[in-house]
Amino acid sequence: MRDSAVRLGYLAETVRLLYPGPGAPRAYTLLPHAAVPRRLAPRRWWHLGSTVEVPVEGSIAAHLSDVFHRPVETVLHVRPALRANRKPILEARSGGRRLAFVKIGDSERARALITAEAAALRRLAGLSLRTVAAPAVLHHGEWRGLSVLALSPLPVRGRLRRGRVPRPLLLDAVKEIALTGGARPAWHGDLAPWNLCRSRDGRLLVWDWERYEVGVPYGFDAVHHFFQRALRRTAPPVAARACVARAARLLAPLGVSSPAARQTALRYLIALAERHAADGHAPLGPPESWLNPAVDHEELLI
Repeated sequence: MRDSAVRLGYLAETVRLLYPGPGAPRAYTLLPHAAVPRRLAPRRWWHLGSTVEVPVEGSIAAHLSDVFHRPVETVLHVRPALRANRKPILEARSGGRRLAFVKIGDSERARALITAEAAALRRLAGLSLRTVAAPAVLHHGEWRGLSVLALSPLPVRGRLRRGRVPRPLLLDAVKEIALTGGARPAWHGDLAPWNLCRSRDGRLLVWDWERYEVGVPYGFDAVHHFFQRALRRTAPPVAARACVARAARLLAPLGVSSPAARQTALRYLIALAERHAADGHAPLGPPESWLNPAVDHEELLI
């Protein structure tokens, strides 16, 4: 099925799920907007002036109004199709100001990830972080059997977000996140380019802490960031081999020896394959196509 068809189907399901109040909406449509892909909302004359009528009473907007003690408007984001961690994401706004980003746990997996993120962010909130800035948990609860996690917006500016994060800042963030685990190194779990941004005050804004974990090899975040950037330029098997080949150079600034660095890269790739298996999702293809070529000849290091 085409990506656009999957997204539109999921959008329809989500609207029915989050806006089930009395009086079903007569019509709703995607309006042309710079942030909406043309394949989902082609620019057509008949979109102009179209109305979007969604019931408010009994909806997620009404629930969030109660949570924030003020009238709340919601903007629904359409997530990429068929992702293992896909879930409805809302912007909660009031008086033209963004109050929060709201994640909705509409499946068992999504609920587990939301719970994990809430716990991670509460842990971070009790620490004095100098390099990393993370969202704050504004609300974590349930509504109509769905998990609801409202997070404070980070001060992202469009121009800053598009810029590449300086490597020294990234390495400082990797070190600081690792220290949040105490004696057992921690990692963000998805420190990819699209989950971070340099702030105006020089810190690193980092969101999507659903995969945060304590007790992993030191340097996992650095390897993950390299691997995700490599995947933008090359095929998974090549990117995986590059992780192992570049591990020593990549982790040397963190004080990791060359043999330990290669072992860390291998363990990271295996952990990622295990994550995909647990999610029931194979975005890189079957492990034998991308993991095995990088790992098989390094068995003695694992």
